[in-house]
Amino acid sequence: MRLADRGLICDTQSRPESERIAFFTSLYVTAAGTIFSTCQLGPGKNSPTSTLRIFRSRDGGRTWFELPFRPATVFNGVPGSFSSGQIVEVESGRLLLLATWYDRSEPTRPLFDPVTEGLLVSKQLKAYSTDEGESWSAWEEIPIPALKGCSSTGPVLRWSDGAIAFPFESLKQFDDPNPAVPGAWCVISRDQGKTFGAPVLVARDPANGVFYWDQRLCVGSAPGEFVAMFWTHDIKAKQDRAVHFRHAAVAGTERADCTPVATGIPGQIAAPLLLADGSLLAFVVERERSGTLKLWRSRDDGVTWPEALTVYVHPGRAALPQKSTEIDYVEYWDDMTKWTFGHPAICLLPDGQVLLSYYAGVPNRLSTHWARVIL
Repeated sequence: MRLADRGLICDTQSRPESERIAFFTSLYVTAAGTIFSTCQLGPGKNSPTSTLRIFRSRDGGRTWFELPFRPATVFNGVPGSFSSGQIVEVESGRLLLLATWYDRSEPTRPLFDPVTEGLLVSKQLKAYSTDEGESWSAWEEIPIPALKGCSSTGPVLRWSDGAIAFPFESLKQFDDPNPAVPGAWCVISRDQGKTFGAPVLVARDPANGVFYWDQRLCVGSAPGEFVAMFWTHDIKAKQDRAVHFRHAAVAGTERADCTPVATGIPGQIAAPLLLADGSLLAFVVERERSGTLKLWRSRDDGVTWPEALTVYVHPGRAALPQKSTEIDYVEYWDDMTKWTFGHPAICLLPDGQVLLSYYAGVPNRLSTHWARVIL
């Protein structure tokens, strides 16, 4: 693997203070080869006024154009903010945008309540575009009545049979005094996103001692098959474990058929990509020791990961604000607002190269970046 080129998608250096933080980036390549990248943009991470921006590239990710679309942040008369957005092509020339929206009717409330350890009320919204993202339909809600404290986690999957899967995680709502039971889920649509089925459980520890956060999924070689990777945190031991993954399949509303296993890769969020030759890539952020973003490769279905390419090295102090062991769960949420690089995304380009994206910068200026890798 070799790094071929790099650049910026959303450069915030010359933007106003209200748009100085860009993060939670994504990537998607259409059948025609057009690439889309979304990001959360605002004065701070997950601020009450954070919104979405969409960027488009028609030259393999080398140059990017910011689309004029400005999403409405008021939904059903309630002011809100956006966490993330993911794009998928549901049929030729028709794009679906899926986004997590948070209720900001009380703007002084933080996203995460340090007392109850719950999240603001959220909704999962969708909109369509038939003009390559220039304009979008009005927001519609994707109902997920059984789960609370939900937020999207990584790319939307589309299998060869046309079915799509929207991954998300659940926690609990802001004022709920009961203990949180985090879970990684997805909902599946077989009609181009018009309707979605009941949530499918992707990962959850029955004992609630290990949290599988920030799942990132990619499609497998057959319809319904997927590879999932997780930032894995041992809540009882108060420390992160190695990145875990699952290679499984779903059908209808049945739960996935295997449990996460350790990869041995140190790090937090990990974005997988399964290649045609059967090898598996993982684009991983590792903050505790090296302060890097690395692209790892396995040729034996994730059993071993002997190849690694360093894509980004964070300058200055890259360690967690608190120590890497005896991590306080509530303080960890505060740490997430302070980190200045991460959220890896990955996609395969038509020419066989791999495109990566992530955010990086200094505390008061975060931009989204791209990098191309030759395998």
